[in-house]
Amino acid sequence: MRKLITKFCNFIFGKHKNNTLPRVWILAVDMIIVVIAYIIANFMLYYDYLPNITINWKQTWLIPLFYLVAFLISRTYDGMLRYAGFNDIRKIFASCTSTVVVLFLSKIFFIKIYLPFAINYYPSFILMIYHYLITLVLMIIMRFTIRRLYNEVYKNAGDKMNTLIYGAGDGGTMLMRTLSQDTTSKFKIKAFVDDDPKRVGTQINTIKIYSPKVAMTTEFIEKNRIEVMIVAIPSLSEERNKEIIEQGLALNLIVKSIPAFDKWVDGKFSTNQIQDIKIEDLLGRKPIILGKSNVIREINNKVVLVTGAAGSIGSEICRQVMHYNPAKLIMLDQAESPMYDFQFEMNNTADFKEMKDRMAFVITNVKDPIRMKEVFENYHPQVVFHAAAYKHVPFMEENAYEAVFVNVFGTKLVADLAVEYGVEKFVMISTDKAVNPTNVMGATKRIAEIYTQSRKGKTKFITTRFGNVLGSNGSVVPLFRKQIEQGGPITVTDHRITRFFMTIPEACSLVLEAGSIGEGGDIFVFDMGEKVKIWDLAEKMRKLAHRPEIEIIETGLRPGEKLYEEVLANEENTIKTDNEKIMHAVVRQYEAEEVDNMIAQLHDKLETCDPMQIVAQMKVIVPEFKSNNSVFSQLDK
Repeated sequence: MRKLITKFCNFIFGKHKNNTLPRVWILAVDMIIVVIAYIIANFMLYYDYLPNITINWKQTWLIPLFYLVAFLISRTYDGMLRYAGFNDIRKIFASCTSTVVVLFLSKIFFIKIYLPFAINYYPSFILMIYHYLITLVLMIIMRFTIRRLYNEVYKNAGDKMNTLIYGAGDGGTMLMRTLSQDTTSKFKIKAFVDDDPKRVGTQINTIKIYSPKVAMTTEFIEKNRIEVMIVAIPSLSEERNKEIIEQGLALNLIVKSIPAFDKWVDGKFSTNQIQDIKIEDLLGRKPIILGKSNVIREINNKVVLVTGAAGSIGSEICRQVMHYNPAKLIMLDQAESPMYDFQFEMNNTADFKEMKDRMAFVITNVKDPIRMKEVFENYHPQVVFHAAAYKHVPFMEENAYEAVFVNVFGTKLVADLAVEYGVEKFVMISTDKAVNPTNVMGATKRIAEIYTQSRKGKTKFITTRFGNVLGSNGSVVPLFRKQIEQGGPITVTDHRITRFFMTIPEACSLVLEAGSIGEGGDIFVFDMGEKVKIWDLAEKMRKLAHRPEIEIIETGLRPGEKLYEEVLANEENTIKTDNEKIMHAVVRQYEAEEVDNMIAQLHDKLETCDPMQIVAQMKVIVPEFKSNNSVFSQLDK
């Protein structure tokens, strides 16, 4: 029987232009319903006279004629049957009601007076009412039957994924309605699950609502062959959202979600807004949301320079700065291709299109004194965000010269020019790897911190120190994604290794906030939340990708790599600021003359190009630098 229904639906929906039934077919079916309704009305009205009932066939052409005119005028046949709804019912009701009213009035005021011989062609008033009601009901039933057949048989045929919607409120109801109307949707709704006990046991359009205790079990998932869970509670708290997602992942479901109501396009939801769960959703803490008043005061109508502007951190700082109405934003980087792509993005972003004249893109290296002096001379920046740096730990272990040249002397050059040209604030982006460094990269960042802290004068030097940023260049997240796409394995250096994480927008908003409240010589550390085990992160990403077969393997710590990152050194303490997410680090203060002498000696060692001599001098400047690299660790003895 089901095969016959499927063939019927394929004939109705699948053989025509745009998979829609020709309008004339719908009109013809409506007219057949009108005739059938007339016959049924006669049998109902004269039931007592069976089997001797006779039908006045003269009336069978007059009544359809009136209805045909009404249908043509109101165009009841225009609606697509697969999407029949309230507006179609309203249109059918209006056309049928107007027809019976015209029949009534014409019989009373026209036929009896002017054409009495035609009275035989008109049915009785009672028959008209019977016929009207039956026609109305049959036309509505026909449309909703076709809609149901389409949704249940034709539309659900093929490769559909049984889907569980978590949330039976406005979001879940809207999601169900949208999916039912989308012919390309691959989701077949099998059940709702909701935390509200008042909703449990009820139904939404015949789809039952279950409690989490019932639905979020292996037995229920296997019995109903559920493959996908869509979280449809836009107002859900971060903590509860994380719990639900992890429940779904534990049941080996593909987990997706819908965005918050304020992110719907023009207040409407569409299936292309159903989004995959990102690892950021499982970060394990609430996102950091800051006020804007301090940043507005520092950036509004000022010239801002961002070095390393094409990188993940630098580019996000640029995006956020543009929302604070700078007089000019100079974006500087040495990487040509990434800079070209970023320029295209900024010039074509809707929010920034009218601000093109306020943006400048500069290709140069921060260690080039001639070019950097030209940049400061041409633009006279008032605020500098220094994000340019080499940050890949293993690479810098093998290229100590370049790490020192860029991270230390590149920073020194930009800082000196900031002083020379009267920059108001210089904000340096540092790292938690500068704390008790165990690698060349971390040590270079600590030396850069020491140098900028020792500068005195009109320019206020501020350092911001934070851990790993999800999705940034050099983060494990892009690496794991690539490994998953390639079929694995996922490589983790050590199953015990942990890191602090925050999202790129969070990190950059904290940089802007810290820069606005700094008064010079400050090192700010951020609330990074709880440490995350990299092994657990890899497992979650494997589950999110629905690739349980991919293996996770240990490869051993790389040269210079720590098991655990720190935000503060052993000799440091913190002081609270007005912002609970930003702390002021109390660190050793250096005199400018002392620092200049150490930097000069480092420069002398740099000229030798000998990594051992360079690293040895770095350890003099940063005594807490204890290398994890076997090549340099002998210098600690």
